[in-house]
Amino acid sequence: MERLSLSTLDLLDAAARPPVRPGDVGAGILHLGLGAFHRAHQAVYTEEAIAAAGGDWGIVGVAPRSRAVLDPLLEQDLLYSVLTLDGTRAQGRVCGALTGALHAASDPDAVVARIADPDIRIVTLTVTEKAYRPDSAVLGLLVRGLAARAATGAPIALVSCDNLAGNGKRLRGLVTRALPSAAEHVSFPGTTVDRIVPAGTEDTHACAASLLGVEDRAAVAAEPFSQWVIEDDFPGGRPAWERAGAVMTADAAPYERLKLRVLNGVHSALAYLGALAGAPTIDRALALPGMRATMERLIEADIAPTLEPPPGLSIERYGLSALDRFANSALRHRTLQVAMDGTQKLPQRLLGTIADRRAAGALPRYAALVLAAWMRFVRGTADDGSPLPLDDPLADRIRATPSLLDLHEIFPPGFADDTELRAEIARWARELDRHGVATILRAVSADLPTSGARD
Repeated sequence: MERLSLSTLDLLDAAARPPVRPGDVGAGILHLGLGAFHRAHQAVYTEEAIAAAGGDWGIVGVAPRSRAVLDPLLEQDLLYSVLTLDGTRAQGRVCGALTGALHAASDPDAVVARIADPDIRIVTLTVTEKAYRPDSAVLGLLVRGLAARAATGAPIALVSCDNLAGNGKRLRGLVTRALPSAAEHVSFPGTTVDRIVPAGTEDTHACAASLLGVEDRAAVAAEPFSQWVIEDDFPGGRPAWERAGAVMTADAAPYERLKLRVLNGVHSALAYLGALAGAPTIDRALALPGMRATMERLIEADIAPTLEPPPGLSIERYGLSALDRFANSALRHRTLQVAMDGTQKLPQRLLGTIADRRAAGALPRYAALVLAAWMRFVRGTADDGSPLPLDDPLADRIRATPSLLDLHEIFPPGFADDTELRAEIARWARELDRHGVATILRAVSADLPTSGARD
């Protein structure tokens, strides 16, 4: 089978060909993080915006460390396909938004030079939560590039597309502390991004070949749903993302809070409970008897009271829609993939919910169960005795800390001092040890305590 490339595009059905071809437009965006999510989300929106309204907004993709995605893309003239899977059928279309690609680890100076280039008017980032640290290599590249760019006076927007509360403000704080002058010509729009995009596998490549008729070693698979909410603050201009369905707003915070606490919070809950119960994927975790009812109660009783949704949106309906999306069996989103980096994710996804409910005088029972599940997960053993990997930047601290609520890097001081909350987490921890996830889920869904649960 021939390989996807510019020379083989004519072999594809017309509907599968990219509306923009690499090289047909100039580069206006540099993206840090060349993983599956960016390629199935922001790159697709950008390509559709260019196709609808024009503009030199091609993307220069930067792989920070690994060449695992970069090399196949270079071999394919920067083309790749996005497969949309809904559980019953699949569609594939090639994306041509990338106009260049760089490897930061081997050539950081080239990345710095592109950030400094006045033609680049936007830098977007999908570098995961753990990269937002003062000592991160990504921040170092941004600061060096902005310092070099300052001589030109050209404005630029730095756009975080990571699942962080106040992602734009967080990025602004890191950058301006390292380079105070950046505040003069740099904007930091906040965003909310949403699309389920599991890591690519050989099955992804096989599906792409079946749909397209050519081999694609950089294919990504995603669900049909996609959302991008963007604060409209771009001093150097921007693509017409609204023409591609993005929501341009003055304040992304209500959307962000809803998504982080409901969709991402429940995603993590399914990952930890599911992994303990032996479910390899998110959809199979949700299918465990009692799991959906437990997640509905988590949303209704603990999460919803902490949120003020954006106009026209219902928290409960949003939550039910999220559960329906998680049930998509075609995605095969691994519980262990979602469970990794828990110390970086839980503050955004779960701990704020718990803190707000405690401030209101309530005891968040179901959120405490999820936290207890994480604490049991990081001990490294599933309910059936099989090992669970601990893939977390604070793994050494986790192993060395007897009481995880004393991990000051992630837990607010009030958590360790809250005797009622500690008792509820400890109760769930005992139940997980004694009975396992499957028994607890059945009991919770029936609103009955497990044996000894109220001892």
